Order: sequence, then structure tokens, then C-alpha cells
Amino acid sequence: MRNILLTFVFLPSFLLAQNTISVHVKNVDSDSGHVNVAVYDSDDSFLSFDKVLKTGSVPANEGMVTLRIDDLPVGEYALAVFHDENANGELDTNWLGIPKEKIAFSKGKMHTFGPPKYRECAFKITSDYEISIDL
Repeated sequence: MRNILLTFVFLPSFLLAQNTISVHVKNVDSDSGHVNVAVYDSDDSFLSFDKVLKTGSVPANEGMVTLRIDDLPVGEYALAVFHDENANGELDTNWLGIPKEKIAFSKGKMHTFGPPKYRECAFKITSDYEISIDL
């Protein structure tokens, strides 16, 4: 009985542990605009603007910027990053839907005919996490 009680006392704190992802974005071309990060937690939501779990944004800085995404429970995530150089709050694309602004992902790379899949970009966190992404 005591073990069961201890499980209920300690299990919720483990499940509710909040972690931070520090995202180091390298190869930022200019000081113009913002660098934006979107956090996804499933294949169904990946790259859907209306299903983003969390977002972060910092002013662009030529070379490298660092963003912090706070309050994430233990789990699996994938990141999409883009440099919104004209600061219009959108990823600008051409008439074919190909991004005109630099975009990158937590692990996967753009394919010839589209973005990577969630599984190619996903990583697990169990504590605070640092990741470097090249634009």
C-alpha cells in the first residue's frame, strides 16, 4: 500500500516536469526581421500553422541567435525555424509554394520536392535540452 501511495505522490511531479529547449540558430543572413521557431508534438500537427504547440521569436542577428522555448513536459518534439526577414509574420513563398525565406528543421533537411516528415525531425527530451540548427 505504501508503494502505491508513493507512486501517486511522485509520479505527477515527474509527468509535470517542465523543461526548456534552447535553440541556437546559426547562419542567419542579416539583422533584418525575426527568427521564428515552431514546436510540434505529432505527425498530425507537423508544419500546420493552426496546430503549433508553442512558438518563439527573437530579433534577427547576423550570424547566430538563441531562442528559449519554456514549459515543455517530457516528450517528443520537432522544430521548424524560419527567418522572417521582412517581419511580416509569415513564411513568404513563391507561386509554387516554395519558401522565399530561409527555413530549417530540428534534424531533417528539405527534400527536393518538399519538407521532411515529422519522424525525420523528431527528438525526445527528458530534461532541459540544447539544439543547434543551421539555416
